Amino acid sequence: MHREIKLFTGQANRELAAKISERINVPVGQLEISHFPDGEVFVRILENVRGWDVFAVQPTVPEPNESLMTLLVMIDAFRRASAERITAVIPCYAYARQDRKDQPRVPISAKLVANLIVAAGADRVLTIDLHADQVQGFFDIPLDNLYAFPVFSDYFCKLNLKDPVIVSPDVGGIKLAASFSSRLRLPFAAVDKRRVSSLEVEATGIIGDVKGCDVVLVDDMVTTAGSLTEAARMVKEFGAREVYACATHAILVGPAMERLEASPIKQLVVTDTVRSNGCEERSSFEVKRLTVSDLLGQAIIRIHRNESVSSLFF
Repeated sequence: MHREIKLFTGQANRELAAKISERINVPVGQLEISHFPDGEVFVRILENVRGWDVFAVQPTVPEPNESLMTLLVMIDAFRRASAERITAVIPCYAYARQDRKDQPRVPISAKLVANLIVAAGADRVLTIDLHADQVQGFFDIPLDNLYAFPVFSDYFCKLNLKDPVIVSPDVGGIKLAASFSSRLRLPFAAVDKRRVSSLEVEATGIIGDVKGCDVVLVDDMVTTAGSLTEAARMVKEFGAREVYACATHAILVGPAMERLEASPIKQLVVTDTVRSNGCEERSSFEVKRLTVSDLLGQAIIRIHRNESVSSLFF
């Protein structure tokens, strides 16, 4: 058994780290993060971590380049301070979209970031809803990929939806929608879409039946909301009654809120893996934010005790 837990956080989501701290009754450790005049990240640990089981909470979104570099420097500092084990807790893993070479002369950035985290000295990684499951195979250390659907399912069960159907906004998300619908014992469908550009998508049809039903669109991430809003319009055209949407990682940049305001989506439900950038408060569109602190807290305790993490979902 490792010595007791020490929990630290970078600057990317201090609010979530504070909630995790409260759930597991472990204070957030003292850590100084600053910058040299030229912008280089500097980290100094302000307490002893020698021989301790360290969990470093730092999503790499928003500001992925700054947040990722901070995480790497934190891990290196813990390793050089002789922490017995270092777990990088990355609620939202940036660069996971670039998980394969789908055109000539492009990088596989998800693998590059995995290599950097391992090289920095992390012993294991804890994350939530990776954009692509195969990213788990890019790591040469243990990785636990949690799923947010228990948090969402508890919420949607209380809404008393009429003939609800779980819908994936694209064919690639069918596995996620199927897992969600299986937990709720509901039918699921999928929107067939074509990506026009990095900012625009075009929905072309529906696989399944949504007529007269309340639809819940399920995705792992909402960035500019193009996929969600196009899918919402498509299910409405095919006779859906009310349209809700949920996404684990609410990045919400660019035209996201304007698109959501103009869409038939009644409510967007997200988690706090990414801190709010304030766009929700400036909009009339309803965004419901749920916390994953209990889920992460349970996983941290189980990892510390060398217990099963997968049993959280079965």
